[in-house]
Amino acid sequence: MTLDMRRIIDPDTYFDHNLPPTNLQWAHDEVDKFVKTQSPDQRIVLVTSGGTTVPLENNTVRFVDNFSAGTRGSSSAEQFLAMGYAVIFLYREQSLQPFNRNYSHNTRGILSYLERINGQIRVKPEWEEKMGRDLDSYQKYTQEGKLLMVNFTTLSDYLFLLREVSLLVASLGPRVMFYLAAAVSDFFIPSHSMSEHKIQSASGDLTLHMNQVPKFLRPLVKNWVPQCFIVSFKLETDPELLGPKARHALEKYGHQVVVANMLNTRKCQVWLFTKEEAQNPAIIQISKEDVDAGKDIEQDIVEELARRHQQYIANAQQQDLSA
Repeated sequence: MTLDMRRIIDPDTYFDHNLPPTNLQWAHDEVDKFVKTQSPDQRIVLVTSGGTTVPLENNTVRFVDNFSAGTRGSSSAEQFLAMGYAVIFLYREQSLQPFNRNYSHNTRGILSYLERINGQIRVKPEWEEKMGRDLDSYQKYTQEGKLLMVNFTTLSDYLFLLREVSLLVASLGPRVMFYLAAAVSDFFIPSHSMSEHKIQSASGDLTLHMNQVPKFLRPLVKNWVPQCFIVSFKLETDPELLGPKARHALEKYGHQVVVANMLNTRKCQVWLFTKEEAQNPAIIQISKEDVDAGKDIEQDIVEELARRHQQYIANAQQQDLSA
């Protein structure tokens, strides 16, 4: 198979040439209702989570994917809720979800947590307390209208939904945080360039001509939500690239924070790059013993970002008073 990454598509024209997701109108209506029911001082965060697929056919049989299961996003959503945020959770369908994440996508499977006693199905005693807490939290936040979950599958789904949510929350300004933890594909095939039906193996070797995905962080920061607090993520496998690429992202897009991490240590160490801390980023780390004991580093990441977000809101309010 040959990959030919040919040209960069303009983000301003992307939406004119690619298909929107079938749940776009539903998402618009639900997000609009969700936002309108929040109190005037409620902090809101959009958490994006999981990986995006890149279809190879319009009637999709094959696609390119990545390894992201949505661990960071789903864990972070729980932490934001615990800290009083209202959360819009934009997640890859069938990836990990808040509070459900401990009982799926593992080697046990949901049925291993259950047993039948005298004909009745119940949770095994050793899991009853934890599952009870997770169930109570999930029901609490959904019933209180503090958690809204919107799913995507493909890269195109994600980008259309990201823009839609952005335009709906833009007027809320500084009290909205964007926590862009989804693993977004770097290359794609425009729908007009794809085969309509399943690619046939009888044709022999497959050559893919892929375009670079438009850099949507620029219009997001500059045009869609210019007053919101925006956090992006940078994952690398080469430690020599991590710092330079995080600093480059800050300079190029002008947003507030880049959370940078290495693939092999992402569960125990991250760096927070900001314009003021570009050369000396803050480090958040937990020990291997903490990880083995079940602590999520996202607890510390979210706590620190929430503190910075609150200061961002205070600064914006001060500027309004001074204007």
